[in-house]
Amino acid sequence: MTQETGTFADLGLHPSILAALTAVGYEEPSPIQAQAIPMILAGHDMIGQAQTGTGKTAAFALPILSRIDPAKREPQALILAPTRELALQVATAFETYSKQMPGVNVVAVYGGAPMGPQLKSLRMGAQIIVATPGRLVDHLSRNDQLLSTIRHLVLDEADEMLKLGFMDDLEVIFQAMPATRQSVLFSATLPHSIREIAEKHLREPKHVKIAAKTQTVSRIEQAHLMIHADQKINAVTRLLEVEDFDALIAFVRTKQATLDLAGALEAKGYKAAALNGDIAQNQRERVIESLKDGRLDIVVATDVAARGIDVPRITHVLNVDMPYDPESYVHRIGRTGRAGRDGRALLLVTPRERRMLQVIERVTGQKVGEVKLPNPQQVLDARIKKLTTSLTPLTTDAEASHGALLDRLIADIGCSPRALAAALLKKATGGQALDLASVEREQPLVPSVGAPRERRERDGDRPERSYDRGDRGEVRERRPMAAPSEGKARCRTALGARDGIAAKNLLGAILNEGGLQRDAIGRIQIRETFSLIELPEDGLDRLLGKLKDTRVAGKSLKLRRYRED
Repeated sequence: MTQETGTFADLGLHPSILAALTAVGYEEPSPIQAQAIPMILAGHDMIGQAQTGTGKTAAFALPILSRIDPAKREPQALILAPTRELALQVATAFETYSKQMPGVNVVAVYGGAPMGPQLKSLRMGAQIIVATPGRLVDHLSRNDQLLSTIRHLVLDEADEMLKLGFMDDLEVIFQAMPATRQSVLFSATLPHSIREIAEKHLREPKHVKIAAKTQTVSRIEQAHLMIHADQKINAVTRLLEVEDFDALIAFVRTKQATLDLAGALEAKGYKAAALNGDIAQNQRERVIESLKDGRLDIVVATDVAARGIDVPRITHVLNVDMPYDPESYVHRIGRTGRAGRDGRALLLVTPRERRMLQVIERVTGQKVGEVKLPNPQQVLDARIKKLTTSLTPLTTDAEASHGALLDRLIADIGCSPRALAAALLKKATGGQALDLASVEREQPLVPSVGAPRERRERDGDRPERSYDRGDRGEVRERRPMAAPSEGKARCRTALGARDGIAAKNLLGAILNEGGLQRDAIGRIQIRETFSLIELPEDGLDRLLGKLKDTRVAGKSLKLRRYRED
Protein backbone atom coordinates (compact mmCIF):
# COMPACT_ATOMS: atom_id res chain seq x y z
CA MET A 1 0.00 0.00 0.00
CA THR A 2 1.36 3.41 -0.93
CA GLN A 3 0.06 6.74 0.21
CA GLU A 4 1.14 10.34 0.05
CA THR A 5 2.37 11.46 3.43
CA GLY A 6 0.37 14.68 3.61
CA THR A 7 -0.16 16.23 7.03
CA PHE A 8 -1.43 14.95 10.36
CA ALA A 9 -4.55 17.08 9.89
CA ASP A 10 -5.39 15.02 6.78
CA LEU A 11 -5.54 11.79 8.80
CA GLY A 12 -8.68 12.58 10.82
CA LEU A 13 -7.04 12.92 14.25
CA HIS A 14 -8.75 14.66 17.15
CA PRO A 15 -8.05 18.45 17.23
CA SER A 16 -6.50 18.16 20.71
CA ILE A 17 -4.04 15.59 19.35
CA LEU A 18 -3.12 17.92 16.49
CA ALA A 19 -2.49 20.73 18.98
CA ALA A 20 -0.16 18.50 21.02
CA LEU A 21 1.72 17.49 17.85
CA THR A 22 2.23 21.11 16.91
CA ALA A 23 3.56 21.84 20.41
CA VAL A 24 6.27 19.17 20.14
CA GLY A 25 7.28 20.10 16.62
CA TYR A 26 5.83 17.21 14.59
CA GLU A 27 5.39 18.40 11.04
CA GLU A 28 4.33 15.49 8.85
CA PRO A 29 3.59 11.81 9.42
CA SER A 30 6.12 9.11 8.68
CA PRO A 31 5.17 6.36 6.21
CA ILE A 32 4.04 3.96 8.96
CA GLN A 33 1.95 6.73 10.55
CA ALA A 34 0.37 7.77 7.27
CA GLN A 35 -0.75 4.21 6.58
CA ALA A 36 -1.59 2.91 10.07
CA ILE A 37 -3.44 5.87 11.59
CA PRO A 38 -6.46 5.80 9.21
CA MET A 39 -6.75 2.01 9.61
CA ILE A 40 -6.74 2.16 13.40
CA LEU A 41 -9.12 5.14 13.43
CA ALA A 42 -11.50 3.10 11.28
CA GLY A 43 -11.49 0.34 13.91
CA HIS A 44 -9.66 -2.32 11.89
CA ASP A 45 -7.40 -4.91 13.45
CA MET A 46 -3.94 -4.47 11.99
CA ILE A 47 -0.51 -6.08 11.65
CA GLY A 48 2.29 -3.57 11.28
CA GLN A 49 5.72 -4.79 10.24
CA ALA A 50 8.16 -2.03 11.07
CA GLN A 51 11.45 -1.53 12.83
CA THR A 52 11.76 0.42 16.06
CA GLY A 53 12.40 4.06 15.26
CA THR A 54 10.13 4.34 12.21
CA GLY A 55 7.56 6.28 14.22
CA LYS A 56 5.40 3.29 15.09
CA THR A 57 4.65 4.48 18.63
CA ALA A 58 2.85 7.54 17.29
CA ALA A 59 1.28 5.34 14.60
CA PHE A 60 -0.82 3.58 17.24
CA ALA A 61 -0.83 6.14 20.07
CA LEU A 62 -2.36 8.99 18.08
CA PRO A 63 -5.41 7.13 16.70
CA ILE A 64 -6.05 5.33 20.00
CA LEU A 65 -6.00 8.64 21.89
CA SER A 66 -8.44 10.02 19.33
CA ARG A 67 -10.85 7.20 20.26
CA ILE A 68 -10.46 7.45 24.05
CA ASP A 69 -13.44 8.78 26.04
CA PRO A 70 -11.99 10.96 28.86
CA ALA A 71 -15.35 10.92 30.66
CA LYS A 72 -15.09 7.18 31.30
CA ARG A 73 -12.77 6.52 34.26
CA GLU A 74 -11.88 2.98 33.30
CA PRO A 75 -9.16 1.20 31.29
CA GLN A 76 -9.91 1.55 27.58
CA ALA A 77 -6.58 0.84 25.89
CA LEU A 78 -3.84 -1.66 26.71
CA ILE A 79 -0.37 -1.47 25.17
CA LEU A 80 1.92 -4.43 25.86
CA ALA A 81 5.68 -3.99 25.60
CA PRO A 82 8.46 -6.57 26.13
CA THR A 83 10.66 -4.49 28.45
CA ARG A 84 10.23 -1.87 31.16
CA GLU A 85 12.35 0.57 29.13
CA LEU A 86 10.04 0.37 26.14
CA ALA A 87 6.96 0.49 28.38
CA LEU A 88 8.20 3.72 29.96
CA GLN A 89 9.05 5.16 26.55
CA VAL A 90 5.59 4.38 25.20
CA ALA A 91 3.87 5.72 28.34
CA THR A 92 5.84 8.96 28.05
CA ALA A 93 4.78 9.28 24.40
CA PHE A 94 1.10 8.83 25.34
CA GLU A 95 1.45 11.46 28.06
CA THR A 96 3.03 13.88 25.59
CA TYR A 97 0.38 13.38 22.91
CA SER A 98 -2.48 13.70 25.43
CA LYS A 99 -1.33 16.97 27.03
CA GLN A 100 -4.23 18.80 25.41
CA MET A 101 -6.78 16.19 26.53
CA PRO A 102 -7.90 16.91 30.12
CA GLY A 103 -9.02 13.84 32.02
CA VAL A 104 -6.92 11.33 30.07
CA ASN A 105 -4.52 9.43 32.32
CA VAL A 106 -1.78 6.94 31.54
CA VAL A 107 -0.28 4.34 33.87
CA ALA A 108 2.89 2.34 33.23
CA VAL A 109 2.73 -1.15 34.74
CA TYR A 110 6.10 -2.93 34.90
CA GLY A 111 8.29 -4.97 37.17
CA GLY A 112 11.06 -3.56 39.32
CA ALA A 113 8.77 -0.86 40.71
CA PRO A 114 6.39 -0.87 43.69
CA MET A 115 2.91 -2.20 43.08
CA GLY A 116 1.27 0.47 45.24
CA PRO A 117 1.46 3.49 42.90
CA GLN A 118 0.41 1.33 39.96
CA LEU A 119 -2.60 0.00 41.86
CA LYS A 120 -3.56 3.53 42.88
CA SER A 121 -3.45 4.79 39.27
CA LEU A 122 -5.55 1.84 38.15
CA ARG A 123 -8.10 2.42 40.91
CA MET A 124 -8.35 6.10 39.93
CA GLY A 125 -9.44 5.07 36.45
CA ALA A 126 -6.47 5.49 34.13
CA GLN A 127 -7.81 4.99 30.61
CA ILE A 128 -4.52 3.83 29.10
CA ILE A 129 -2.39 1.01 30.50
CA VAL A 130 1.13 0.48 29.16
CA ALA A 131 2.45 -2.77 30.61
CA THR A 132 4.96 -5.57 30.49
CA PRO A 133 3.20 -8.95 30.40
CA GLY A 134 4.65 -10.40 33.60
CA ARG A 135 3.67 -7.54 35.87
CA LEU A 136 0.23 -7.22 34.23
CA VAL A 137 -0.48 -10.88 34.99
CA ASP A 138 0.41 -10.15 38.62
CA HIS A 139 -2.20 -7.38 38.64
CA LEU A 140 -4.75 -9.70 37.05
CA SER A 141 -4.19 -12.19 39.86
CA ARG A 142 -5.38 -9.43 42.23
CA ASN A 143 -8.21 -8.19 40.02
CA ASP A 144 -9.40 -10.51 37.25
CA GLN A 145 -11.78 -7.80 35.94
CA LEU A 146 -9.00 -5.28 35.39
CA LEU A 147 -9.11 -5.59 31.59
CA SER A 148 -12.84 -6.20 31.16
CA THR A 149 -13.38 -2.70 29.68
CA ILE A 150 -10.46 -2.73 27.23
CA ARG A 151 -11.50 -1.69 23.71
CA HIS A 152 -8.05 -1.31 22.12
CA LEU A 153 -5.07 -3.66 22.40
CA VAL A 154 -1.59 -3.05 20.99
CA LEU A 155 1.22 -5.61 21.06
CA ASP A 156 4.40 -3.61 20.53
CA GLU A 157 7.50 -5.53 19.42
CA ALA A 158 5.60 -8.79 19.57
CA ASP A 159 8.58 -10.79 18.30
CA GLU A 160 10.67 -9.61 21.26
CA MET A 161 7.90 -10.60 23.67
CA LEU A 162 7.96 -14.14 22.38
CA LYS A 163 11.76 -14.28 22.49
CA LEU A 164 11.57 -13.38 26.18
CA GLY A 165 9.15 -16.23 26.88
CA PHE A 166 5.91 -14.30 27.47
CA MET A 167 3.59 -16.51 25.40
CA ASP A 168 1.90 -18.02 28.46
CA ASP A 169 1.39 -14.60 30.01
CA LEU A 170 -0.04 -13.27 26.74
CA GLU A 171 -2.64 -16.01 26.64
CA VAL A 172 -3.74 -15.12 30.18
CA ILE A 173 -4.04 -11.48 29.14
CA PHE A 174 -5.98 -12.26 25.94
CA GLN A 175 -8.54 -14.25 27.93
CA ALA A 176 -9.05 -11.35 30.36
CA MET A 177 -10.17 -8.91 27.63
CA PRO A 178 -13.42 -8.62 25.67
CA ALA A 179 -13.38 -10.53 22.39
CA THR A 180 -14.84 -7.45 20.68
CA ARG A 181 -11.70 -5.36 21.25
CA GLN A 182 -9.66 -3.88 18.44
CA SER A 183 -6.22 -5.57 18.26
CA VAL A 184 -3.09 -4.11 16.68
CA LEU A 185 0.20 -6.00 16.45
CA PHE A 186 3.58 -4.49 15.63
CA SER A 187 6.61 -6.62 14.98
CA ALA A 188 9.93 -6.17 13.19
CA THR A 189 9.64 -9.70 11.83
CA LEU A 190 6.72 -12.06 11.27
CA PRO A 191 7.86 -15.56 12.19
CA HIS A 192 5.43 -18.46 12.39
CA SER A 193 4.74 -17.84 16.10
CA ILE A 194 3.61 -14.27 15.41
CA ARG A 195 1.39 -15.36 12.53
CA GLU A 196 -0.20 -17.91 14.84
CA ILE A 197 -1.07 -15.19 17.35
CA ALA A 198 -2.54 -13.06 14.58
CA GLU A 199 -4.69 -15.91 13.24
CA LYS A 200 -5.97 -16.74 16.71
CA HIS A 201 -6.54 -13.30 18.22
CA LEU A 202 -6.95 -10.77 15.38
CA ARG A 203 -10.04 -10.37 13.20
CA GLU A 204 -9.38 -9.94 9.46
CA PRO A 205 -6.36 -7.74 10.11
CA LYS A 206 -5.08 -5.20 7.63
CA HIS A 207 -1.37 -5.36 6.83
CA VAL A 208 1.17 -2.54 6.75
CA LYS A 209 4.83 -3.13 6.01
CA ILE A 210 7.57 -0.52 6.10
CA ALA A 211 10.88 -1.63 4.69
CA ALA A 212 13.92 -1.09 6.88
CA LYS A 213 16.48 1.31 5.45
CA THR A 214 20.16 1.71 6.10
CA GLN A 215 20.54 5.28 7.27
CA THR A 216 23.69 7.15 6.46
CA VAL A 217 25.23 10.10 8.21
CA SER A 218 28.29 10.61 6.05
CA ARG A 219 29.05 14.23 6.97
CA ILE A 220 29.12 13.51 10.68
CA GLU A 221 32.21 12.25 12.46
CA GLN A 222 31.10 9.67 15.02
CA ALA A 223 32.87 8.32 18.09
CA HIS A 224 31.98 6.55 21.32
CA LEU A 225 33.46 6.39 24.80
CA MET A 226 33.12 3.48 27.21
CA ILE A 227 32.23 4.76 30.68
CA HIS A 228 30.49 3.74 33.87
CA ALA A 229 26.91 4.94 34.29
CA ASP A 230 27.54 6.81 37.54
CA GLN A 231 30.32 8.91 36.02
CA LYS A 232 28.51 10.49 33.11
CA ILE A 233 28.53 14.09 34.33
CA ASN A 234 32.24 13.90 35.07
CA ALA A 235 32.81 12.43 31.61
CA VAL A 236 30.77 15.16 29.94
CA THR A 237 32.62 18.00 31.66
CA ARG A 238 35.97 16.43 30.77
CA LEU A 239 34.97 16.04 27.13
CA LEU A 240 33.73 19.60 26.81
CA GLU A 241 37.07 20.89 28.06
CA VAL A 242 38.87 19.57 24.98
CA GLU A 243 36.14 19.54 22.31
CA ASP A 244 36.27 22.59 20.06
CA PHE A 245 32.56 23.23 19.60
CA ASP A 246 30.52 26.23 18.55
CA ALA A 247 27.14 25.01 19.81
CA LEU A 248 26.21 21.61 21.20
CA ILE A 249 23.07 19.64 21.95
CA ALA A 250 23.30 16.93 24.61
CA PHE A 251 20.65 14.20 24.66
CA VAL A 252 19.43 12.50 27.84
CA ARG A 253 16.43 10.26 28.50
CA THR A 254 14.56 12.00 31.31
CA LYS A 255 13.30 15.44 32.20
CA GLN A 256 15.20 15.37 35.48
CA ALA A 257 18.43 14.50 33.69
CA THR A 258 18.10 17.62 31.52
CA LEU A 259 17.92 19.77 34.66
CA ASP A 260 20.76 17.96 36.45
CA LEU A 261 23.21 18.12 33.56
CA ALA A 262 22.32 21.68 32.53
CA GLY A 263 22.82 22.79 36.15
CA ALA A 264 26.19 21.03 36.37
CA LEU A 265 27.36 22.68 33.14
CA GLU A 266 26.19 26.11 34.26
CA ALA A 267 28.17 25.65 37.48
CA LYS A 268 31.25 25.04 35.29
CA GLY A 269 30.68 28.33 33.50
CA TYR A 270 29.00 27.09 30.32
CA LYS A 271 26.01 28.88 28.81
CA ALA A 272 23.64 25.94 29.06
CA ALA A 273 19.88 25.38 29.35
CA ALA A 274 17.51 22.43 29.70
CA LEU A 275 14.82 21.54 27.17
CA ASN A 276 12.17 18.97 28.10
CA GLY A 277 8.48 18.24 27.77
CA ASP A 278 7.60 20.41 30.78
CA ILE A 279 9.06 23.53 29.15
CA ALA A 280 6.33 25.86 27.90
CA GLN A 281 6.26 26.51 24.15
CA ASN A 282 7.20 30.19 24.45
CA GLN A 283 10.14 29.31 26.69
CA ARG A 284 11.18 26.56 24.28
CA GLU A 285 11.23 29.09 21.47
CA ARG A 286 13.39 31.45 23.56
CA VAL A 287 15.88 28.66 24.28
CA ILE A 288 16.20 27.81 20.59
CA GLU A 289 16.58 31.49 19.61
CA SER A 290 19.28 31.89 22.28
CA LEU A 291 21.09 28.88 20.83
CA LYS A 292 20.88 30.41 17.36
CA ASP A 293 22.22 33.83 18.31
CA GLY A 294 24.94 32.68 20.69
CA ARG A 295 23.43 33.60 24.05
CA LEU A 296 23.43 29.83 24.71
CA ASP A 297 26.06 27.34 23.62
CA ILE A 298 24.66 24.09 25.05
CA VAL A 299 21.13 22.70 25.20
CA VAL A 300 20.43 19.53 27.21
CA ALA A 301 17.31 17.92 25.77
CA THR A 302 15.11 14.85 25.65
CA ASP A 303 14.24 13.32 22.28
CA VAL A 304 10.69 14.65 22.22
CA ALA A 305 11.70 18.16 23.29
CA ALA A 306 14.41 18.36 20.61
CA ARG A 307 12.08 17.65 17.69
CA GLY A 308 12.14 20.38 15.07
CA ILE A 309 15.39 22.00 16.27
CA ASP A 310 17.30 23.27 13.24
CA VAL A 311 20.24 25.41 14.33
CA PRO A 312 23.09 25.56 11.79
CA ARG A 313 25.71 26.52 14.41
CA ILE A 314 25.34 23.16 16.22
CA THR A 315 28.71 21.52 15.59
CA HIS A 316 28.42 18.73 18.15
CA VAL A 317 25.83 16.24 19.35
CA LEU A 318 26.59 14.49 22.60
CA ASN A 319 24.54 11.37 23.37
CA VAL A 320 24.87 11.30 27.14
CA ASP A 321 22.21 8.59 27.43
CA MET A 322 21.97 5.84 24.84
CA PRO A 323 18.91 6.28 22.59
CA TYR A 324 16.21 3.62 22.74
CA ASP A 325 16.76 2.57 19.13
CA PRO A 326 19.19 3.19 16.27
CA GLU A 327 16.81 5.34 14.28
CA SER A 328 16.53 7.75 17.21
CA TYR A 329 20.31 7.90 17.20
CA VAL A 330 20.29 8.91 13.55
CA HIS A 331 17.67 11.57 14.25
CA ARG A 332 19.71 12.91 17.16
CA ILE A 333 23.02 13.25 15.39
CA GLY A 334 21.26 14.74 12.38
CA ARG A 335 21.01 17.95 14.46
CA THR A 336 24.59 18.65 13.44
CA GLY A 337 26.32 18.61 10.06
CA ARG A 338 23.67 20.91 8.56
CA ALA A 339 23.94 23.64 5.94
CA GLY A 340 26.87 21.85 4.30
CA ARG A 341 28.93 21.88 7.51
CA ASP A 342 30.72 18.96 9.07
CA GLY A 343 29.55 17.75 12.47
CA ARG A 344 30.78 15.59 15.29
CA ALA A 345 28.69 13.12 17.31
CA LEU A 346 29.85 11.56 20.56
CA LEU A 347 28.13 8.64 22.28
CA LEU A 348 28.65 7.56 25.89
CA VAL A 349 28.33 3.79 26.20
CA THR A 350 28.04 1.83 29.45
CA PRO A 351 28.98 -1.87 29.60
CA ARG A 352 25.39 -3.04 29.31
CA GLU A 353 24.86 -0.94 26.17
CA ARG A 354 27.49 -2.56 23.94
CA ARG A 355 24.89 -4.46 21.96
CA MET A 356 22.94 -1.31 21.06
CA LEU A 357 26.20 0.22 19.80
CA GLN A 358 26.58 -2.75 17.45
CA VAL A 359 23.00 -2.30 16.23
CA ILE A 360 23.64 1.41 15.57
CA GLU A 361 26.70 0.56 13.50
CA ARG A 362 24.69 -1.95 11.47
CA VAL A 363 21.81 0.45 10.81
CA THR A 364 24.06 3.37 9.84
CA GLY A 365 26.50 1.22 7.91
CA GLN A 366 29.33 3.05 9.66
CA LYS A 367 31.82 2.16 12.34
CA VAL A 368 31.52 4.31 15.46
CA GLY A 369 35.15 4.36 16.55
CA GLU A 370 36.21 4.41 20.18
CA VAL A 371 38.00 7.37 21.72
CA LYS A 372 39.36 7.84 25.21
CA LEU A 373 38.56 10.53 27.69
CA PRO A 374 41.20 13.27 27.78
CA ASN A 375 44.12 12.75 30.13
CA PRO A 376 45.28 15.46 32.57
CA GLN A 377 47.85 16.84 30.12
CA GLN A 378 45.21 17.22 27.40
CA VAL A 379 42.87 18.96 29.84
CA LEU A 380 45.62 21.34 30.91
CA ASP A 381 46.60 22.14 27.30
CA ALA A 382 42.96 22.86 26.43
CA ARG A 383 42.53 25.20 29.40
CA ILE A 384 45.67 27.16 28.56
CA LYS A 385 44.64 27.37 24.91
CA LYS A 386 41.26 28.84 25.87
CA LEU A 387 42.92 31.29 28.19
CA THR A 388 45.36 32.30 25.47
CA THR A 389 42.53 32.77 22.97
CA SER A 390 40.57 34.95 25.37
CA LEU A 391 43.57 37.16 26.30
CA THR A 392 45.15 37.63 22.88
CA PRO A 393 42.67 40.25 21.56
CA LEU A 394 43.02 42.26 24.78
CA THR A 395 46.77 42.74 24.40
CA THR A 396 46.38 45.00 21.34
CA ASP A 397 45.57 48.18 23.25
CA ALA A 398 45.80 47.03 26.87
CA GLU A 399 49.09 48.84 27.53
CA ALA A 400 47.75 52.12 26.17
CA SER A 401 44.54 51.96 28.14
CA HIS A 402 45.77 50.36 31.37
CA GLY A 403 49.55 50.88 31.39
CA ALA A 404 49.41 53.79 33.81
CA LEU A 405 47.20 51.83 36.19
CA LEU A 406 49.63 48.93 36.01
CA ASP A 407 52.53 51.14 37.03
CA ARG A 408 50.56 52.57 39.95
CA LEU A 409 49.52 49.11 41.19
CA ILE A 410 53.11 47.87 41.05
CA ALA A 411 54.22 50.88 43.07
CA ASP A 412 51.35 50.70 45.57
CA ILE A 413 51.65 46.93 46.14
CA GLY A 414 55.43 46.89 45.96
CA CYS A 415 55.66 43.82 43.72
CA SER A 416 57.19 42.92 40.38
CA PRO A 417 55.20 43.14 37.12
CA ARG A 418 55.42 39.33 36.92
CA ALA A 419 53.91 38.91 40.40
CA LEU A 420 51.07 41.31 39.60
CA ALA A 421 50.35 39.60 36.28
CA ALA A 422 50.24 36.23 38.04
CA ALA A 423 47.86 37.58 40.68
CA LEU A 424 45.54 39.00 38.01
CA LEU A 425 45.60 35.67 36.15
CA LYS A 426 44.68 33.83 39.32
CA LYS A 427 41.76 36.18 39.87
CA ALA A 428 40.63 36.00 36.24
CA THR A 429 40.68 32.19 36.10
CA GLY A 430 38.65 31.80 39.27
CA GLY A 431 41.00 29.36 40.92
CA GLN A 432 40.86 26.89 38.01
CA ALA A 433 43.67 24.34 38.06
CA LEU A 434 46.25 25.41 35.48
CA ASP A 435 49.19 23.21 36.31
CA LEU A 436 49.55 19.48 35.73
CA ALA A 437 49.75 18.42 39.36
CA SER A 438 46.56 20.33 40.23
CA VAL A 439 44.66 18.90 37.26
CA GLU A 440 45.71 15.40 38.26
CA ARG A 441 44.35 15.98 41.78
CA GLU A 442 40.91 16.85 40.46
CA GLN A 443 38.12 14.28 40.36
CA PRO A 444 39.56 11.13 38.82
CA LEU A 445 38.99 10.44 35.20
CA VAL A 446 36.51 7.74 34.26
CA PRO A 447 38.23 4.36 34.34
CA SER A 448 38.28 2.26 31.22
CA VAL A 449 35.79 -0.54 30.85
CA GLY A 450 37.16 -4.01 30.13
CA ALA A 451 36.30 -5.94 27.01
CA PRO A 452 33.24 -8.17 27.15
CA ARG A 453 33.61 -11.89 27.43
CA GLU A 454 34.09 -13.54 24.06
CA ARG A 455 31.21 -15.91 24.59
CA ARG A 456 28.85 -13.02 25.22
CA GLU A 457 29.89 -11.41 21.97
CA ARG A 458 29.40 -14.67 20.06
CA ASP A 459 26.10 -15.86 21.33
CA GLY A 460 24.37 -12.53 21.78
CA ASP A 461 23.99 -12.89 25.54
CA ARG A 462 21.96 -16.02 25.09
CA PRO A 463 21.55 -17.73 28.45
CA GLU A 464 23.15 -21.10 28.68
CA ARG A 465 20.90 -24.16 28.65
CA SER A 466 22.60 -26.65 30.88
CA TYR A 467 20.69 -29.78 30.14
CA ASP A 468 20.05 -32.07 27.22
CA ARG A 469 17.71 -34.89 26.49
CA GLY A 470 18.42 -38.56 25.91
CA ASP A 471 16.84 -40.76 23.28
CA ARG A 472 13.77 -41.35 25.39
CA GLY A 473 13.29 -37.69 26.23
CA GLU A 474 14.54 -37.83 29.80
CA VAL A 475 16.58 -34.90 31.06
CA ARG A 476 20.24 -35.75 31.52
CA GLU A 477 22.03 -33.29 33.78
CA ARG A 478 25.46 -32.04 32.83
CA ARG A 479 28.34 -31.44 35.17
CA PRO A 480 27.84 -28.72 37.79
CA MET A 481 28.59 -25.15 36.92
CA ALA A 482 31.99 -23.68 37.42
CA ALA A 483 32.45 -20.81 39.84
CA PRO A 484 29.98 -17.95 39.25
CA SER A 485 30.98 -15.25 36.80
CA GLU A 486 32.79 -12.25 38.21
CA GLY A 487 30.45 -9.97 40.14
CA LYS A 488 27.63 -12.54 40.03
CA ALA A 489 25.94 -14.63 42.71
CA ARG A 490 24.27 -17.96 42.02
CA CYS A 491 20.58 -18.17 42.89
CA ARG A 492 18.14 -21.09 42.91
CA THR A 493 14.50 -21.58 42.05
CA ALA A 494 12.49 -24.76 42.56
CA LEU A 495 11.17 -24.41 38.99
CA GLY A 496 12.88 -26.73 36.52
CA ALA A 497 12.48 -28.78 33.36
CA ARG A 498 9.63 -30.84 34.83
CA ASP A 499 7.64 -27.61 35.21
CA GLY A 500 8.03 -26.82 31.51
CA ILE A 501 10.46 -24.00 32.30
CA ALA A 502 12.97 -22.84 29.69
CA ALA A 503 15.82 -20.40 30.13
CA LYS A 504 13.96 -17.75 28.12
CA ASN A 505 11.04 -17.89 30.58
CA LEU A 506 13.31 -17.13 33.52
CA LEU A 507 15.20 -14.51 31.56
CA GLY A 508 12.07 -12.62 30.54
CA ALA A 509 10.57 -12.63 34.04
CA ILE A 510 13.76 -11.48 35.77
CA LEU A 511 14.51 -8.76 33.20
CA ASN A 512 11.10 -7.19 33.53
CA GLU A 513 10.30 -7.72 37.19
CA GLY A 514 13.82 -6.95 38.34
CA GLY A 515 14.35 -3.99 36.06
CA LEU A 516 17.63 -5.39 34.72
CA GLN A 517 19.41 -5.28 31.40
CA ARG A 518 20.21 -8.56 29.63
CA ASP A 519 23.92 -8.49 30.33
CA ALA A 520 23.27 -8.18 34.08
CA ILE A 521 22.22 -11.84 34.11
CA GLY A 522 24.90 -14.48 33.82
CA ARG A 523 24.51 -18.19 33.12
CA ILE A 524 21.15 -19.91 33.49
CA GLN A 525 21.17 -23.65 34.16
CA ILE A 526 17.94 -25.63 33.87
CA ARG A 527 17.85 -28.89 35.89
CA GLU A 528 15.06 -31.41 36.20
CA THR A 529 13.75 -30.21 39.57
CA PHE A 530 15.29 -26.76 39.90
CA SER A 531 17.19 -24.05 38.04
CA LEU A 532 20.27 -21.95 38.80
CA ILE A 533 20.65 -18.34 37.71
CA GLU A 534 23.58 -15.95 38.06
CA LEU A 535 22.48 -12.50 39.23
CA PRO A 536 24.45 -9.37 40.17
CA GLU A 537 26.07 -9.71 43.59
CA ASP A 538 25.80 -5.98 44.15
CA GLY A 539 22.31 -5.26 45.46
CA LEU A 540 21.27 -8.92 45.35
CA ASP A 541 19.09 -8.82 48.46
CA ARG A 542 17.21 -5.83 47.10
CA LEU A 543 16.75 -7.57 43.76
CA LEU A 544 15.44 -10.75 45.39
CA GLY A 545 12.96 -8.57 47.28
CA LYS A 546 11.70 -7.17 43.97
CA LEU A 547 11.28 -10.69 42.59
CA LYS A 548 9.58 -12.26 45.61
CA ASP A 549 6.09 -12.12 44.06
CA THR A 550 7.20 -12.97 40.52
CA ARG A 551 5.47 -15.83 38.72
CA VAL A 552 6.74 -17.76 35.71
CA ALA A 553 4.34 -19.79 33.61
CA GLY A 554 1.80 -19.35 36.39
CA LYS A 555 4.12 -20.64 39.14
CA SER A 556 5.92 -18.76 41.89
CA LEU A 557 9.60 -18.13 41.12
CA LYS A 558 10.79 -17.96 44.76
CA LEU A 559 14.43 -17.18 44.01
CA ARG A 560 16.99 -17.43 46.81
CA ARG A 561 20.75 -17.36 47.09
CA TYR A 562 22.19 -20.80 46.31
CA ARG A 563 24.44 -22.45 48.88
CA GLU A 564 26.49 -25.33 47.44
CA ASP A 565 27.41 -26.71 50.84
